[in-house]
Amino acid sequence: MPDAADSLATDSATAKPTITGSTRLDREYGFTYRIILVARRYRAMLDEQLRPLGYGTARMEALSTIARSPEPSAQIAIAKRIGIEGPTLTRMLDTLEADGLVVRRQDPTDRRTKLIELTEEGEAALQEIYRVAHSFRATVLKALSDEELDQVNEVTDKLMKQLCDWTEAYAYLPS
Repeated sequence: MPDAADSLATDSATAKPTITGSTRLDREYGFTYRIILVARRYRAMLDEQLRPLGYGTARMEALSTIARSPEPSAQIAIAKRIGIEGPTLTRMLDTLEADGLVVRRQDPTDRRTKLIELTEEGEAALQEIYRVAHSFRATVLKALSDEELDQVNEVTDKLMKQLCDWTEAYAYLPS
């Protein structure tokens, strides 16, 4: 005999949720729909702001992750922190290195590993990216109060902790 959880799973699988409904499923669907849409639009609009400088959000992510590392990091560790596959980062690093923004150095303790660092040009590029990103963010978020920003940050931190197995990729989040 099916229990309540089986019934809920069946109902959830066949239900047609809406983004404005009042059931738990509607709320979850609405949240998922909104967070994906907001993230996509935010990223696309920021990309538009960065494009005239020759940058994009993918470069911003890579450069800022490398910059936030307390010491030169292995490529695989950077990929994990960003949440992308190693080969994807390899292609990005090839471009960044060709542009003089990063340098790969041999790890003195492991010949198979390359450590990644920003160059002075990379630091300057990141500052330029931050200038544009900060201005964009301030414009987009000015409609939210400090309390609303705190609530959003609290909720997204909670979700991030639940979604990941608390790897170093999200170790920067407050506990």
